[in-house]
Amino acid sequence: MIGLPLVYLIAGAMFAAFALLSAGDRTNARRWGNAAFWALVSVSFLLGDHLGDLGNGFLVLGLALLAGTGQLGVGAPKSTTPEERQILAEKLGVRLFLPALVIPLITLIGTFAFKAMTLNGAPLVEAKHATLISLALAAIVAAILAQALFKQPPASPLQEGRRLMDLVGWAALLPQMLAALGAVFALAGVGKIIGDLAVAWTPVDSRFAVVAAYCLGMAGFTILMGNAFAAFPVMTAGIALPLVIGRFGGDPAVVCAIGMLSGFCGTLLTPLAANFNLVPAALLQLKDRYGVIRAQAPTAVLMLVINMVLMNVLAFRV
Repeated sequence: MIGLPLVYLIAGAMFAAFALLSAGDRTNARRWGNAAFWALVSVSFLLGDHLGDLGNGFLVLGLALLAGTGQLGVGAPKSTTPEERQILAEKLGVRLFLPALVIPLITLIGTFAFKAMTLNGAPLVEAKHATLISLALAAIVAAILAQALFKQPPASPLQEGRRLMDLVGWAALLPQMLAALGAVFALAGVGKIIGDLAVAWTPVDSRFAVVAAYCLGMAGFTILMGNAFAAFPVMTAGIALPLVIGRFGGDPAVVCAIGMLSGFCGTLLTPLAANFNLVPAALLQLKDRYGVIRAQAPTAVLMLVINMVLMNVLAFRV
């Protein structure tokens, strides 16, 4: 059965290639720092299951040490020049977007198709991870298609990937790290404390008040943590499961889906979501470092209110 280990293998191989290419980039004064950083990320994907909690903990400390001491830099990967890109854009026109459009298309098809595929009576793909496996496949197909369209050297996808990761830097790992932190908080019982506070401060006899507490809590905790995946296990264990679902009988699928969307509203409002809100401002060279957040804030607040209404209407049986 094909499962997540294949996705980890692909991701680990990709980061290993970034490490090797970084080590060979003499234009980057911090090339060894970059190489070590992406090599550790590669090890986490390739060997994380074998390192154990202590080994992975030291690996994370190594990543933090490299990033925190300023060992990461941006090199100059061998790639096309701006003039060459302009010529390609004029030549290909809208076909430039084909590789990008292939990714969601294959992911959507694979999500449904893989769940129905069997081999000798057994599932071919692990059903609960069909979407992630489809996404990995889609990325590979898109890279091959881009090679065929643009006719660039074979190393171009890896060089361009390294260039993007160098620009984003350590912030690229924030979602993974914060999601792990959320799991640690959940195991430490933070969710129970949040639930006790919600019971003490929220009119628990009011369905809408409980729904509002969960949605606002998801957004607020995401603002503090910088990631909705970190907030989800804590707020769901503390408020959604005992109150929204347990007390009022909310549909778990609807509650959790809209709860995550509420968390994403918080993502739009926090500088701690650096990879979403600060990195784009830096890449676009905006004068206002928080310009992206300011532009997103009205939409985030409006969507949070809409999410509360939708959960109250859709999550409960009439």
